[in-house]
Amino acid sequence: MAGLLKALVGVSEKAAHIARLCRREEPLFQLLVAEKTGTDRNRRFLQDFKTLADVLIQEVIKHDLGKEFPELQGHIHGEESNEFQNGQGETVTVRVCATPGDTAALLLSVLEPERAAAELLAAAVHRDVALGDTELDAVVLSIPPRDLAIWIDPIDSTNEYIGGHEDVAPIDGIAPAGLCSALVLVGAYDRHTGCPVLGVINEPFFRRDPLTRRWQGRYHWGVAYGDTRLSSLSPSPPHPAPCVVLSRAEAGTVRGALDPLCGDRLRFAAGAGYKMLCVILGLADAYVLSEGSTFAWDSCAPHAILRALGGGVVALAGALRARRVGDTGPPPELVYNRPVEGAVGAERWANRGGLVAYVHPQHLEAVLAAL
Repeated sequence: MAGLLKALVGVSEKAAHIARLCRREEPLFQLLVAEKTGTDRNRRFLQDFKTLADVLIQEVIKHDLGKEFPELQGHIHGEESNEFQNGQGETVTVRVCATPGDTAALLLSVLEPERAAAELLAAAVHRDVALGDTELDAVVLSIPPRDLAIWIDPIDSTNEYIGGHEDVAPIDGIAPAGLCSALVLVGAYDRHTGCPVLGVINEPFFRRDPLTRRWQGRYHWGVAYGDTRLSSLSPSPPHPAPCVVLSRAEAGTVRGALDPLCGDRLRFAAGAGYKMLCVILGLADAYVLSEGSTFAWDSCAPHAILRALGGGVVALAGALRARRVGDTGPPPELVYNRPVEGAVGAERWANRGGLVAYVHPQHLEAVLAAL
């Protein structure tokens, strides 16, 4: 399992590099967008987009993990279809080929006539990643990969990635929107229980190098398996008055219920993964979402890290039902191996009924009581 954790970090670093590469080629970037339609469309937005970067990153992660861990093949799931519509209206199935030249030829069928860009992307797809992370090297774990499955969100907050806004001022460390909220999320869960056990969050656009003006990233990881709790982070101390982060689209009734608890400490941000990262980093004490507009790929990786820090991600509707009937036991957590019965497309993996992400149990209880 320690080898798998390193592999998850490694593929997240390769993914972040590809995400940055695609954004650097600004004239090409506008050509890399295809509108999602039908059951793949996230119903929260009037328009929902996928990019070649999304699809390519997902296929790279599937390829690299499946090659290193054959037991995972067929159990690596992602947000995106690997079919991409090119400028001529042709459908191209994006995949990692045997050689950089073959991959470049496939990508050229999407990027025609930009051969140099296709070759650059192919080189990024096939490059080896050296981590040089001594803390990660020291992790010793034991769990067979055959017991696990993977959820990938290749670029969470795709709309912010497309928009590319770099000058959004943070409020108490939380950016309301912008490129910084575009993350790579890779999480592993137990196939049998659905419980998240490994999580990696990569921030491709963490900061710009002051000399080169190129983006630099960072990553965070967590392990929560049995009695083992390990993370690249330490839990932040709780705030006396909890800070809760919400979506701008959150219902007014929810905002009104949380106002007395939080006072002026309600914050707003884009991207489910980014809002959970704010909780992981201690910038917020909880993330509340009342709608079923997030999915397994959004929450699996952050959920594993939150569990490693002593927290979790609770199914909000189920937790409120339990409280109303006087059940004071642990509220139900999200699981990742159960599709929604009767749903189709992306909705099969929606986190129906909303969620609460937290680190400190007292903040979870306070939020549930307020709601």
